[in-house]
Amino acid sequence: MEAVASPRGSGGGNLGATVRPMPPAPSPPLHPARGRFAPSPTGLLHIGSARTALAAWLAARSRGGSFVLRIEDLDAPRCRPGATGAILRDLAWLGIDWDEGPDVGGPAGPYVQSLRMDVYHAAMGTLARGGHLFACSCSRKDVRGAASAPHGPEGPVYPGTCRERRIAEWRGAPPRGTSVRFRAEGQVHLVDWVQGRRTADTAGMGDFVVWRADGVPAYQLAVVVDDAAQGVGEVWRGADLLDSTARQVAIFRALGAAIPRYGHVPLVLGPDGQRLAKRHGAISLAELREAGADPRRIVLALATSLGLPAPGGPCAPTDLLPLWDPSRINTDPSEVALGGTGPGGSPAASPAP
Repeated sequence: MEAVASPRGSGGGNLGATVRPMPPAPSPPLHPARGRFAPSPTGLLHIGSARTALAAWLAARSRGGSFVLRIEDLDAPRCRPGATGAILRDLAWLGIDWDEGPDVGGPAGPYVQSLRMDVYHAAMGTLARGGHLFACSCSRKDVRGAASAPHGPEGPVYPGTCRERRIAEWRGAPPRGTSVRFRAEGQVHLVDWVQGRRTADTAGMGDFVVWRADGVPAYQLAVVVDDAAQGVGEVWRGADLLDSTARQVAIFRALGAAIPRYGHVPLVLGPDGQRLAKRHGAISLAELREAGADPRRIVLALATSLGLPAPGGPCAPTDLLPLWDPSRINTDPSEVALGGTGPGGSPAASPAP
């Protein structure tokens, strides 16, 4: 994805203020094929995440690039013991490897977010000095109840209540119960590998949280800081994160960091036509593996659901490298047909009802 920020005139409502154009970020050379997969250890790896991992791996490896595995575990209450080890085993079983990660190390580690707090504090210092941050004592209930709060696709937009509480210098996390928001200003024009051209008005999305009230870096900050620090040149992920991209581009520019190219693959649907979720039954890779599934048949099913010109039969990820073509990826959500992934093509590994 290419991204360009352009200035707006004046904001509407309480968002107010004249929008300052973000300065162009210096662009140190990044290997455009250096990719990553960054799962959260909140449970077993499911088919939808496995398909995204496959797309990210193919995008990097098809051009001789490197691949990074990062564990995003900042949401500690939701993380499950043993989930990280299970994710690593499942990816390896599927045939997806990585050059750097929590088990093999690398020059851009640590590769577990909870071990990278010093990096996030340093980034907050840069953002504070640039005038991008302010302290906010508003709760979600306050935002929902604000009469002046406009509504966007993700719900109520922050109405700018605390916007003048600027943070000029980062002295560490504010008192518990106080979050830190990023001043959202300007438009971002995006060119996505799959979704095409898009324009997002970050000011219209509202100022967003980069440091949570519980003292933890927010996803929007951590993912940008890590991608920049680890030299990620290309990000492939699910389409559910597409709306977050404009905010992340704004942070990249504020940090003066190079912006990766993006590709957002469509979501995997369950049998009911809704986004795949735990309610659809046993759909994790671990359960498929324990049921005796053939990983090559799963790879074939994942590639087929993406719209790739897969080989005529079961295949390993390496067999798909010559066939990788982002322009062929489906733009509409779809199911992954897992029937026949078991030994000898039996349906033993299909999701349980």
